[in-house]
Amino acid sequence: MSEVILEMRHITKAFSGVKALDDVNLQVKKGEIHALCGENGAGKSTLMNVLSGVYPYGSYEGDIIYKGETCKFHKIKDSENKGIVIIHQELALSPYLSIAENVFMGNERVSMKGVIDWTKTRGEAKEALAHVGLENENLNAPVNTLGVGKQQLIEIAKAMAKNVDLLILDEPTAALNDEESAQLLEIMLELKKKGVTCIIISHKLNEISYVADAITIIRDGKTIETLKKGVDEWTEDRIIKGMVGREMNNRYPVRDNCPIGDVVLEVKNWNAYHPEIPEMQILKNINIKVRAGEVVGLAGLMGAGRTEFAMSLFGHSYGQKISGEVYMHGKKVSTKTVKDAINNKIAYTSEDRKTYGLVLIDDIKTNMTMAALRNYYSNGAIVNERKENLEAEEYKKKINVKATSIHQTVGSLSGGNQQKVVLAKWMMTQPDVLILDEPTRGIDVGAKYEIYCAINDMARAGKAVIVISSEMQEIIGTCDRAYIINEGRIAGELSHAELSQESIMKCIMDSNAKGEE
Repeated sequence: MSEVILEMRHITKAFSGVKALDDVNLQVKKGEIHALCGENGAGKSTLMNVLSGVYPYGSYEGDIIYKGETCKFHKIKDSENKGIVIIHQELALSPYLSIAENVFMGNERVSMKGVIDWTKTRGEAKEALAHVGLENENLNAPVNTLGVGKQQLIEIAKAMAKNVDLLILDEPTAALNDEESAQLLEIMLELKKKGVTCIIISHKLNEISYVADAITIIRDGKTIETLKKGVDEWTEDRIIKGMVGREMNNRYPVRDNCPIGDVVLEVKNWNAYHPEIPEMQILKNINIKVRAGEVVGLAGLMGAGRTEFAMSLFGHSYGQKISGEVYMHGKKVSTKTVKDAINNKIAYTSEDRKTYGLVLIDDIKTNMTMAALRNYYSNGAIVNERKENLEAEEYKKKINVKATSIHQTVGSLSGGNQQKVVLAKWMMTQPDVLILDEPTRGIDVGAKYEIYCAINDMARAGKAVIVISSEMQEIIGTCDRAYIINEGRIAGELSHAELSQESIMKCIMDSNAKGEE
């Protein structure tokens, strides 16, 4: 039997009297990959923050036994000194420092006190990067010149430079494409061969099923069960049942009583160029139509131009030399500014909710009403706070935001509930067209289902909805029709009956073949 490297016994952690963790127990064996699963807000990240010392000893109840020793971590440095390293979902890299500097940030290699040994730094950085397949990267390149996938690998290299024994990864593939995710999972398996124990938090059940040796499911702050590969039933449906406490036979709710009406939005001959490279055309003669009550998908590979199209349409938020025509209900309109877009009943929820969608230090009410404040909650000078509070409460209930009140800080909510606040924010502008960019990225299956229900409700209300998603199955499960975008062009249009992963990829491959001719 494998040696147990970590035990967390009877861990209880409360915030303002509300228990985030309630008598949680976790046992991890040396050299295994152990997954933590649960809905948003279940307590997974809180548990790992207790383990790593983010929440110091004394702020929680229970015991941490690591390598047979009871540990009392007062700060992150204490856990790192024991070989426990956590990589948070929001990467802790300094964008303007070099790769080598980031690998040893906070763990600098010095020859004399206060003097960095650059020869040693670069040599050891190269060794650490070799563990994650980046040994050929330019060590002097600033981190902000790299893609998110490579930045995630640099975080792992940074952990390897700290002589890690137990590596904790919180949603490591949430912002990665399929190729980058697959590479990261293979690196985890390589680390396992080298004796590194991993704990992974993820909502991507297919990845967990592939890489994990055991899965502990947490629900509402309590340990539900631990499933072991080769012993217990090891299917996505079985994991989902543990997470949500019920069978989910249909992950995409049926949309009924939703007649599709006239064209609401039409975009003709839309072009845009790179914001910093004026000769690089990103979007090329895009034409789309969306009808009332219709959910239309924008499918394609990462970098195809879907987000660039949505942002350039919504107030010219991306690109330069933008040209083309926008029609709402058959009338030509301008969307040159965000204010123009909102006034013409167009709304856009960004794929990056924390940077572009929310003010994390403000409360739920303020975040929900900010986009609609001028047009619906004020007379131009005075805000109608009573109306603002009443409608924020109404939307909180309507889309099931799990929070103590509308005055709770948005930054304290789980990712799924933050996403619901972003959705409510734009629903409250009473749009005719709602563009949802990666609306379920980084959230669990239960919260996804609630977002899909909200999309259906908007369609029933006669809204025109555009869904951008990197998950082909999500496009297939939620959309009436889809446009396939490839290299900034429309590569094809598929009806709901025609939609499949194979047909989407065929459109992309055919488009690539034409481009090579």
